Amino acid sequence: MGNSSSMLTQYDIEEVQEHCNNTFSQQEIVSLYQRFCQLDRNGGGFISSDEFMTVPEFAVNPLSQRLLRMLDGLNFKEFVAFLSAFSSRASLQQKVEFIFKVYDSDGNGKVSFNDILDILRDLTGQFIAEHQREHVLTQVLEEAGYTKDSLLVPADFIKILSSSDLKMEVEVPVD
Repeated sequence: MGNSSSMLTQYDIEEVQEHCNNTFSQQEIVSLYQRFCQLDRNGGGFISSDEFMTVPEFAVNPLSQRLLRMLDGLNFKEFVAFLSAFSSRASLQQKVEFIFKVYDSDGNGKVSFNDILDILRDLTGQFIAEHQREHVLTQVLEEAGYTKDSLLVPADFIKILSSSDLKMEVEVPVD
């Protein structure tokens, strides 16, 4: 599985489906496998950072460097698990855990004011002054009951985002 010259067996499909908590149908997994094989240009069964950067939408994403940290060297099963957060069948908790991993740049299980500020810098570039970003972030944290010194854990993200109508979905084209 993951080698472009191989085909998925029914067992492989079911194993991947179970691994990603059934967030994709079997038909969607087959489509994702075809896309994976297109990206895996050397046929090694893994997608490298360079191969991910060949996707134009990914290359221009302001968070692409953060996402590459999570993506580099994924096999097919890991690739589908990564994308499962974007499925319409993914739970709020799955989506929030994904967002948390993007924000937790050092992987210590906590998100600081500076971690969030780094994301805001990536997203806003030079369009917003640093003091404005800090002011907005301070206000947002305070409205949610946190301070600049708070270290947020996944449960905090779930608490903050559970009141929103979080939409993080992509459509998997099925032939």
